[in-house]
Amino acid sequence: MATLREIRRRIAGVKNTEKITKAMKMVAAAKLRRAQSAVVSARPYSRKIGELMKHLATSPDFGENRLVVKRDISKVAIIAVTADRGFCGAFNSNIIKATVELIQREYAHLDALGRVNLFTVGKKGYDFFSRRKFNIAGNYSGIFHDLTFPVARNLVSDIVKGYMNGDYDRVDIVYNEFKSAIQQRLVIEQFLPIPTDELMLEKKHAEVNYIYEPDRASIVEALIPKHLEYQVWRILLESNAAAEGARMAAMDNASENAFELIQTLSLQYNKARQGAITKELLEVVSGAEALTASGS
Repeated sequence: MATLREIRRRIAGVKNTEKITKAMKMVAAAKLRRAQSAVVSARPYSRKIGELMKHLATSPDFGENRLVVKRDISKVAIIAVTADRGFCGAFNSNIIKATVELIQREYAHLDALGRVNLFTVGKKGYDFFSRRKFNIAGNYSGIFHDLTFPVARNLVSDIVKGYMNGDYDRVDIVYNEFKSAIQQRLVIEQFLPIPTDELMLEKKHAEVNYIYEPDRASIVEALIPKHLEYQVWRILLESNAAAEGARMAAMDNASENAFELIQTLSLQYNKARQGAITKELLEVVSGAEALTASGS
């Protein structure tokens, strides 16, 4: 059984941990507010550029673009978007698990030939995949400390360059979409070639007709790269907000667990202290009775 001193030390240690988790929760909450604001601000532009893509989906120039034309798949790239730091529950492990399952389910034959490349966004994903000898085509760690649009532009530039050079025939992206402070949705999407089936389906329900100047071909050529850049930018913002929400929830749970453990240890300490006092009283009474008996 633990001594009173050991229990006091454990209580002090748990209290220090509780202070740290509460502080981390407050920091995550502040970062979440900024990240959530950035996501909300980005959505109107994202919706509008999406509308333009839907209207242009029926254009012959759109279907002939090299970033849209489907290829026979012999090499694949996957973008795995994790966080740079931990302490956010299952946020990172869910992305890693989903990426590994995607490779095993869809591209096992290509992986056996070494034709599956990974672009890791976030330090946690890079640490996991690099240790297990996956083919890392690009690493973007430490970007969430100061997340800016040029980061998304550089990432898209590297991916598009490899795609145009024939380094891979399809690109998928795996990330956590921000739903609320306590909820994220795991998403696996095709990034390249740009999927047109959904655009064509939604085009049937479109009501606005645009007049394009100078012409559709020029608009398509300029819009597709911007669409890809902004899609990645939105995904990075979504993932950043989701990570801070997950971290805030994880630290809140840790603080509650620490509080419950402190209560349990305090009860254990009080019981042990009461037992020690009772034992001392019994020893005093027994000693007094022994003295009385010897005197008589």
